Amino acid sequence: MLYTEKTCEQFIEETASGAPVPGGGSVSALAGALGAALGRMVASLTIGKAKYADVEEEMTALAQEADMVREELLALVQADIDIFRPLSELYGMKAETEAEKMKKELLLESALREACRVPLDIMEKCARAIELSEIFAEKGSRLAVSDAAASAALCRGAMEAASLNVYINTGSMKDRDRAEVLNAECDAMLREYGAMAEKIFEDVARGLKK
Repeated sequence: MLYTEKTCEQFIEETASGAPVPGGGSVSALAGALGAALGRMVASLTIGKAKYADVEEEMTALAQEADMVREELLALVQADIDIFRPLSELYGMKAETEAEKMKKELLLESALREACRVPLDIMEKCARAIELSEIFAEKGSRLAVSDAAASAALCRGAMEAASLNVYINTGSMKDRDRAEVLNAECDAMLREYGAMAEKIFEDVARGLKK
């Protein structure tokens, strides 16, 4: 059974257990999917309302994109679990001779690079969800503006959580040049979209408190 087919209670219980999966990557993907879903909800509450007829076409297009981002993030929940297993097996791989040690090192380096791919994908999808939430907050139904800001906040947290899965893997890489490239990619996304999400949250919160 795919982890996305489990009940919320089952997923949370297995996360809290001593099992290695689901871990931070899968949970961040799920959180990002929930954030994207909240943004989509704002679009759903805007489409079809006479008051927002001037943005109907734009909201419809953005709603479709939000659906796509949400579905991609849900797929990444399982992808992160699947990518962890071979890496975990390699860490436990027996290596006594020099040839075995060299083989393990090469396999491990490849697996670490691959293990960075999924959390980077999660970050990229969350970044797009934050961009969408900015538009939803600006042009969507005023009745759901808090949900647009909540979308941005959740996706920011999911992005930050996913970045840690990159950093823990790059920290074990022998290829330090490659590791630094991946770290820099994460750093750049966190700076740009972290600031964007923070602004969305603060602007909406300020407006709600008036």
